[in-house]
Amino acid sequence: MAVANTTKTSWRLQEIVAHSSSVACLALGKNSGRLLATGGEDCRVNIWAVSKPNCIMSLTGHNNPVECVKFNNSEEQVVAGSQSGSLRVWDLEAAKILRTLMGHKANICSLDFHPFGEYLASGSMDTNIKLWDVRRKGCVFRYKGHTQAVRCLAFSPDGKWLASASDDSTIKLWDLTAGKMITEFTAHTGAINIIQFHPNEYLLASGSSDRTIKLWDLEKFKMIGSSEGEMGPVRCLAFNLDGCCLYSGAVDSLRVYGWEPDRCFDVVPVGWGKVEDLAICNHQLIGVSYNLANVSSYVVDLTRVKKSGSVIQGVIQDDQPLTEPSPKGSTLRRNYDRPLTTCSTQRVKQSSESDRRSPEGERRSPSSEDEKESSAEIRNPEDYKEIFQPKSAISRTPPKSEPFPAPLEDESFVVRANQGLVEFMTPMSDRQQPGQLKNLPVASSTPVLRVEPTVVATAPCPIPAVTARPPTNHPPAPHPAPPPVVAMAKAKPQPSVILSSRNEPIGLNVGDFLPPARNNRPSVLGDDEALAQIRKGHDTMCVMLTSRHKNLDTIRAVWGSGDVKTSLDSAVSMKDLSIVVDILNIVNLKPSLWKLDLCTSILPQIEELLQSKYESYVQTGCTSLKLILKRFWPLISDTLTAPPSVGVDITREERHQKCKACYKQLKNLSDVVKNKADQVGRHGSAFKELQLLMAPLDY
Repeated sequence: MAVANTTKTSWRLQEIVAHSSSVACLALGKNSGRLLATGGEDCRVNIWAVSKPNCIMSLTGHNNPVECVKFNNSEEQVVAGSQSGSLRVWDLEAAKILRTLMGHKANICSLDFHPFGEYLASGSMDTNIKLWDVRRKGCVFRYKGHTQAVRCLAFSPDGKWLASASDDSTIKLWDLTAGKMITEFTAHTGAINIIQFHPNEYLLASGSSDRTIKLWDLEKFKMIGSSEGEMGPVRCLAFNLDGCCLYSGAVDSLRVYGWEPDRCFDVVPVGWGKVEDLAICNHQLIGVSYNLANVSSYVVDLTRVKKSGSVIQGVIQDDQPLTEPSPKGSTLRRNYDRPLTTCSTQRVKQSSESDRRSPEGERRSPSSEDEKESSAEIRNPEDYKEIFQPKSAISRTPPKSEPFPAPLEDESFVVRANQGLVEFMTPMSDRQQPGQLKNLPVASSTPVLRVEPTVVATAPCPIPAVTARPPTNHPPAPHPAPPPVVAMAKAKPQPSVILSSRNEPIGLNVGDFLPPARNNRPSVLGDDEALAQIRKGHDTMCVMLTSRHKNLDTIRAVWGSGDVKTSLDSAVSMKDLSIVVDILNIVNLKPSLWKLDLCTSILPQIEELLQSKYESYVQTGCTSLKLILKRFWPLISDTLTAPPSVGVDITREERHQKCKACYKQLKNLSDVVKNKADQVGRHGSAFKELQLLMAPLDY
């Protein structure tokens, strides 16, 4: 078949179990595209080589879950920020802790290294941005202005500016030399997740939860383009290395954009879920995502992706190519002037010595006694020596490798990992040898190689291990049969919190479909018996879904009249939280729909959502409460503290009663938030952020 010679455009490379508990953050090394750092709720930072199953190095020292991690440009150092607000910098070559920096009051949300010098920027949920001098172990400047968590930081390629993006829907541009804000961009209507400088031109791209990508001219300080083709929040952005186009990573898709005029060149479906970071190397785009303790890596072949020519914008396609972007070197905008020396010669505005020793914590890092608690455990000496060679070696950091091989379109194999045993559903003549196993490409349409950790009593960090099935002397069968499925020993207990992302459906256990084994021999269930097991509860589920569909039709009829308040009241009266969640997920996308009387109806429902066992309900409740606090707390506070008016003002009295009711409900919610703020992981982070927003309620 002709298809057999066609390789895939995108495929899943590998899936690993990265931590002993849930993964909280990760980052790729942008220089090589071959290094990966993961931070987990186990308070560790693990360093990996992309496509290899074994952890190279495990970094310890944090006492709280790691919330953010970042490599420097040379990939010689890595910094990690924790839920407590502390930062730790490790030297990967020396395999030791380099600095411990403390000063933030809340979770670290964003990090970036200066492109040339020993400076580091950090953004926090406390809304502050701090610029650290890693050599002097202290904070040299603090930037204030954002009103919510700072989600992304980026230094300009010439190292003179720092851009910051926040949940308050604004982007601020800071001049490092003058120590002040240059300009602010406010066109986004949702939290901004990512910002990226163009590699050459004075151009900045931003991606937001409002499902748009915007481009900003940094000479005229105005927006020059906005794309609205995304189906979900924009999570990652990356310019092509020559700056000819922009790659956008969203849920299960990659889009390629051009600007002036705005156009979408290509859309590539990629099964990476909620992608967290992108890197480009060897004409391939590497994307990584995580779910619970698992980290997955994906590859997109950029040679098979359109970067110019016909446009894909919605369902419209134009066969006539549009004007190509200007060739490199003949751009309409000025290019960055990169210094020939390091940042040590560049002047950076610094705070006074008294500011660095202020009670707020902007001080030098703790003594070396604190740093001794941190360590770097080398788990894979061979890979460590290969990647982190001495600086005197010519091939330092990390050696450039060949592109990942692309699987064929019709290539199909199954990799099953069970107690370290890997079995391939391919003829023995086509099987990889044990030494080739870890570099095997995995197609996105097939089950992925799962690398499970081995349990080591003296090593808290899991060491993933994979062993290959030894070859046999028997001739291969033309169509080998799959091995029998072994019955599960025990059913897993239902978790106290039902996660929104799951690997198996709720209420179904594989063991229920298998009869008990006899004489220690596994047995396979017949098709009829298996179908009978699956159909159990089917009628009940149909009744539930039919009822929900009927309720949603009722809400939709009311919604058509344009009365959002009545729609929500109708949803509340149905006594079905799933309906309330469906409506809130729509309203949360358009903050302009929120009114004060809407808050009085929905706040009691938010209290139920925050205490639900369903993770998706909790997330929706947190988002709604955050919107209410952001938009209405100033009005509620000013109304309740204003002196009584002279005469009768019915409108003011009605507003005062609504504000009083909202304040009472918010006070009740503050107790719920405080009780849940001590949780570990992303839920704890969300509740801790809400606790900061609700702090004025106690005054």
